[in-house]
Amino acid sequence: MAESLMRMPRVFFYVQHLLGIGHIARASRIAGALVRDGFDVTVVTGGLPVPGFPADGIKTVALPPVVASNAGFLGLADSNGVAVDEAFLSRRRDLLLSAFRDCAPDVVVIEAFPFGRRQMRFELLPLLEAVGKAYPRPKLFSSVRDILQQNRKPGRDEETVALVRKHFDGVLVHGDPNFVRLEDTFPLTSDIASKIRYTGMVAAARAAQPEETFDIIASAGGGAVGLDLLRAANAAAAMLPAKLRWLLISGPNLPEADFIGLANTRPGNVTLARFRKDFPSLLRGARASISQAGYNTVGDLLQTDCRAILIPFVAGGETEQTVRAERLKALGLADILPEAGLTPEIVADAVRTALARPREAPVSLDLAGAQKTAAIIRSMTG
Repeated sequence: MAESLMRMPRVFFYVQHLLGIGHIARASRIAGALVRDGFDVTVVTGGLPVPGFPADGIKTVALPPVVASNAGFLGLADSNGVAVDEAFLSRRRDLLLSAFRDCAPDVVVIEAFPFGRRQMRFELLPLLEAVGKAYPRPKLFSSVRDILQQNRKPGRDEETVALVRKHFDGVLVHGDPNFVRLEDTFPLTSDIASKIRYTGMVAAARAAQPEETFDIIASAGGGAVGLDLLRAANAAAAMLPAKLRWLLISGPNLPEADFIGLANTRPGNVTLARFRKDFPSLLRGARASISQAGYNTVGDLLQTDCRAILIPFVAGGETEQTVRAERLKALGLADILPEAGLTPEIVADAVRTALARPREAPVSLDLAGAQKTAAIIRSMTG
């Protein structure tokens, strides 16, 4: 009995990234904060491996990976791009349920679902049922970013509310309500208001000053959908003074042929990299950043005075990044360029404008979401 009281509470944390790396990066930061708070954490990943996530020292169960078969998230494919079949999905589901039983957790955290990741219902609905039947029953939390995809099909929000009410003990909203509130993109928020806990944004710790500096950094997140941004930035560098130092970060998921194409056409003042672990530090030293408006990139930008040029991802009807970019523009913290019709000339003009504008002081939003998430889970499971 004494031994059971002394053991660290176990957390079973499910995360599935399908296209970019934002979901796995945010979940990894939360997992790290939970470990530092004294939890025994097992992270279950369902996407392609991403260097550095989860962090070293965190227990990991890697399911057979699936990715989005297109930018609209309309299907699932394996690591070779082949559409998955029922046998594949059944095997994944069984592996997930086996990992849950082996962990015997006190807490289960599911990233995005039921507000997103409907493609994973084949394994997540059985996981919810397993949680409900377990004895003792673990606490169950949904871990969700502050801005949700809009244009959902009729009935989806009602279904989400029903699942939250039936299964979940809390909804951890990773945002600062002074910046954006869940009801801004989820109209039925009032129906689950008693379960919602705002954590602040899950941002990386404020980075140290960079060991290497660049004037302009163009980054494409995971890289699966950022080729046009990178090509436009690469060509724009040749239109601006050669003394400006550029860094292009392609992301790990940019196809190798496209990476080679950028490498073979880059001007002499452009450095090209697939991934930089010191990205937040590099932003501190940069004068301007060109990027999509993903959650993690914006969290990094908010801790610097780097001028932000945002190109929200809108393919497949995506709306989340546009909402985030427009909020930042309204605060005077970013300029926005359209994804469609992006040209080197447009990017070059935006860089000229950004470099001519005085630097802004870092904004005072709550960026300690990882630590606060751990504290909230601790308070609700003690």
